[in-house]
Amino acid sequence: MKERILTALDSIRPYLQADGGDVELVNITDDGIVEVRLTGACVGCPMSQMTLRAGVERALIREIPWIRRVEAVK
Repeated sequence: MKERILTALDSIRPYLQADGGDVELVNITDDGIVEVRLTGACVGCPMSQMTLRAGVERALIREIPWIRRVEAVK
């Protein structure tokens, strides 16, 4: 499962990197929550929550339907 999540993150990574940001996988819980860390320009960006929900979460759920939610951790 971790490999599928990493592959999905790799598919959106170029969009984040184009704006100076990136994303790292931190943890996958048993109840379908994926914890990620936004890095680079995403740290402190006022749009980071929108990026997390509309970009990262949507891409992961599209590829792996059992994921319930994506959360940012520090």
